[in-house]
Amino acid sequence: MTTKQMDCILELAQTLNFNRAAENLFISQPTMTYQVSEAEAEIGFRIFERSGRGAALTPAGRQFVTELKEIRSRLKKAIEQGQNFSARYLEDIRISLPIRSAVWFLPEAIRRFSVSHPSVSVTPWFNWSACIASFLNYEQDITFAMRHELRRVPNITIHPLFDSRIYLIVNPTDELAGKELVTADDLRGRTLMVGGGSPPALRQVQQRVIDRGEVAYFNSHDHDTTLTNVEAQRGVCLAPGFLNDHNPKFSWIPFDCEEVIPCVLCTHKNDKRENVRALIQTIQALYRESPAFPV
Repeated sequence: MTTKQMDCILELAQTLNFNRAAENLFISQPTMTYQVSEAEAEIGFRIFERSGRGAALTPAGRQFVTELKEIRSRLKKAIEQGQNFSARYLEDIRISLPIRSAVWFLPEAIRRFSVSHPSVSVTPWFNWSACIASFLNYEQDITFAMRHELRRVPNITIHPLFDSRIYLIVNPTDELAGKELVTADDLRGRTLMVGGGSPPALRQVQQRVIDRGEVAYFNSHDHDTTLTNVEAQRGVCLAPGFLNDHNPKFSWIPFDCEEVIPCVLCTHKNDKRENVRALIQTIQALYRESPAFPV
């Protein structure tokens, strides 16, 4: 099936009118009819029922169009990326991150790296749940990870980046927002948001605060839900500093505890490319240059 046939099917599924779909794609109505019929002949079932009033999706066609939308979107993205790449770059380094703030200095690292490596593209990929899995499937060249996530993972090289401290997140109007350091005593009588896939070090701190018996707690299934509740002043939460996107809707105050969360970049052990090593070193250097950066 050609991309032209895909576009004809998707446009007709939207308008359910051959003339209007043809006009929207700047083609003739006979061409539209031909492209759709050829596609139906190829796949072996009818996508549309024709009538004097226009067209209607068949049950099979409705299911098919749902999948085709996703396929066409991915194909369009792949074509656009290929066009960008072929026009300028000789190599692409793919780096996966759970969230943009995880490697806060990545934009500056890309800028610096591009000056000395103008023919190398750096492509970030953000996915909270599949970041490491994508890397282990060799879909990414570098991944950000918390050190504990990589226990017993073979054939990787670990590059230390920073130790993330634990912070209390509150609404900026909260009386705790003005403190330079928050202690467990400051949380007396508060509701603490917990859960959401917290790393072991953070869970230890959360449990220690809860065990004092001076706070209520509320289970929250992900970080965004937690932040929504914090903004609504339904509670406060403890979180690693690398999640801080410096949104003015929240105040992040260092929490008084010894626990930290080691964060690293990871590459494939058999990837010996000089450009990958140079990008890693550029990112590491930025964190060394900014020791007071709040992570």
